[in-house]
Amino acid sequence: MKRLRDWMPSAETIRANRWLRWLGPALQQPRLWHVSRRGVALGMALGFFFGLLIPLAQIPLSAAAAVALRANVPAAVASTLVTNPLTFGPVYYAAWRVGSALLGEPDGAPAAPAEAPAADENWWRATTRRILGVGKPLLLGLTVLATGVGIATYFLVSAAWRVAVLWKRHRRRR
Repeated sequence: MKRLRDWMPSAETIRANRWLRWLGPALQQPRLWHVSRRGVALGMALGFFFGLLIPLAQIPLSAAAAVALRANVPAAVASTLVTNPLTFGPVYYAAWRVGSALLGEPDGAPAAPAEAPAADENWWRATTRRILGVGKPLLLGLTVLATGVGIATYFLVSAAWRVAVLWKRHRRRR
């Protein structure tokens, strides 16, 4: 527990954050900072959900959701860092692959829009056309990944917490 508390941002750090000031008095509730099984599991699930689903403003949205659902705010804020410059590419590629599979698109390059490319199409239009072809599978894949990982995180953190409590209880009885 001490390692977990040391890893999470402090109440003062989050209150001083310029993106989270608008939550103001809502951040003063002690339950939002208490380290409990339900609070940490829900906070981490929210952080992973918003961290995977939304590329911008992940921290304020996860903090607001944590306040609304009475989850642990530091856990929600810290777990949004699942997507960072090192993981952004692989996560979005995996999301695109999942979305493509769910939409039944063939493996390989993104599907081109219905219109055929013009012979005099410049590089900007060709790039825009390719990006638009990635849109639907990417959005669907991000939604599926964010929801699945969020739910799995909640149950895995709850189970790990329960195992740790049982292990401590077992060691104490010996």
